[in-house]
Amino acid sequence: MRDSRGFTLIELLIVLAIIGVLVSIAVAGYQTARIRGDESSAVVALDSINKGQFAYAQTCGNQRFAPTLVSLGTPVPASGVSFLSPDLAQPDPLIKSGYFIRMAATEPEDEQPRKGCTDEIPVPAYQVTADPVNPGVSGLRSFGTNSDRVIFDDQATFTGNMPETGPPAHGREIK
Repeated sequence: MRDSRGFTLIELLIVLAIIGVLVSIAVAGYQTARIRGDESSAVVALDSINKGQFAYAQTCGNQRFAPTLVSLGTPVPASGVSFLSPDLAQPDPLIKSGYFIRMAATEPEDEQPRKGCTDEIPVPAYQVTADPVNPGVSGLRSFGTNSDRVIFDDQATFTGNMPETGPPAHGREIK
């Protein structure tokens, strides 16, 4: 006489297989959502840098831009307000949300350059790039922007080939 209470080994294995399939689907969805979140954070960071640079140029840069992220985050002596939030006003390369963010600018060629309100010498143009720290894990795309304030994305990096003005040789504009 068999006891009909309980589960058979086959039934338990089927339940475990179903749970395994559901967990693998959930993990894949989580990884995709995390990559999209990191990429969105990188785009927002580049947009914030562009807005900070525009405000710097209009306010105290004599129509020129801040040379570094740190100088964008330096408070203006007269008002005590900075052009960039402290989480972005870090030395290069900045790591934010799984992305390396780098800013570069060419030194001005003026013989007597005038200092801006943050006691830095403003530059005529700049470029900023954002590359995933772990490609495929923290992001699939690289991003770049420059003094034209247009953000571009591509599978290939913009580091080393993002011009300070105008569109890059590769990539597409993010709208």
